[in-house]
Amino acid sequence: MSVQWRNWSGSVEARPEQIARPRTEAELAEIVRTAKKLRVVGAGHSFMPLCETDGALVSLAEIEGAIELSADRTRAWAPAGMSLAKLTAALCEEGLSLINQGDVNPQTLAGAVSTGTHGTGAGLGSLSTATRAFRLILADGSIATCSASERPELFQAQRLSLGLLGVFTRIEIDVLPAYHLEERVESHPLDWVAERWDELVANNRHVEFFIFPYGDQAILKTLNPAPSEGPLKHMSDMDDRAFRLVCDLCAAFPFLTRRLQPSIVKPGIRQRRVGPAYQIFPSERSVRFEEMEYEIPVANGWPALREVIAYIRKRKLPVTFPFEFRTTAADDIWLSPFNKGPCTSISAHQYAKMPWRDFFTGIEPIFRAHGGRPHWAKRHTLTRADVDALYPEAQLFRSVRAAHDPDAKFANAHLAALFVEP
Repeated sequence: MSVQWRNWSGSVEARPEQIARPRTEAELAEIVRTAKKLRVVGAGHSFMPLCETDGALVSLAEIEGAIELSADRTRAWAPAGMSLAKLTAALCEEGLSLINQGDVNPQTLAGAVSTGTHGTGAGLGSLSTATRAFRLILADGSIATCSASERPELFQAQRLSLGLLGVFTRIEIDVLPAYHLEERVESHPLDWVAERWDELVANNRHVEFFIFPYGDQAILKTLNPAPSEGPLKHMSDMDDRAFRLVCDLCAAFPFLTRRLQPSIVKPGIRQRRVGPAYQIFPSERSVRFEEMEYEIPVANGWPALREVIAYIRKRKLPVTFPFEFRTTAADDIWLSPFNKGPCTSISAHQYAKMPWRDFFTGIEPIFRAHGGRPHWAKRHTLTRADVDALYPEAQLFRSVRAAHDPDAKFANAHLAALFVEP
């Protein structure tokens, strides 16, 4: 008898035969070996149907284990099912930190790596770029390890695999000595940010901003290494309780969206805090939303943002959430949206209680026209032909996938349409 599962936003639903929570690698291997269809679930922060399955849905949360450090303490083997929150806290106890993080941390390490999750920073790549080796369960239940020198094709495909090659059990990842970050949050007119953007990117380890489609004031956020100033007093960059009230009001009365937004971000905001990097990177994001994110060549980032804002204003769409605008370094991963060069990441959000499909359908062609490629875990409508056009190594990835999972055990309907031979 099937059970029900929903993702974090509530928009993706699965009815698997079972939700399995193995406690050991051996137990996991037996589940994989005997399953006809199988997908792995983490925190449910993917907005695409990556976890949909009518077979087994497997959680790795119970298989944690110890973190093992390399002799020079520059790399760490970590349990794949450990959340980034637990992983970064455990690394901090060892005097270590991840090189970079995104702005939330409930995702599992495996889920973040499998989808190319990233933070911000012109010189910093996605979390996948920091991986050095993998231990995984293959479709027949056997255990494999791979790295750049051991089974290199499997390693290259597994760096961003969408869970199509096997089930991670452990991941080796680069780490740094633990460091502190100074966070500054300020409000500035959008045009002021635009005029100084290249300078801001060059002079800060991390810089991003948020802009509401009907607002003129952007929330600019920078992070830079800094000496410790004692215990962190404020655990989040912003309090979203008032924002939740605005969202609920706009959900009930959509016409208020355009009127209320200009007052959400007021001129003159100046906030600062310093704390351990693993505590500064993530923020509390409790107001649930749906998301589309496109990675766009740096030269096209600002024109794309201006065009989508104009699209919303012209149609008076009730879009309650801001756009997020970030930079990410290039990489060489086969299925990475950053493998053609450094990108501007533009994230579009909509309150989960409000209509989002038509909004995303309208702006996606704008992102695509500016050379964008979507984040695999955020809303998109790529077809197999789109994947082939955007990713020259897609067929190579498919070949490696087919060699390791010929019966497509790890592919659901959504992923099979993109990566399994018809």
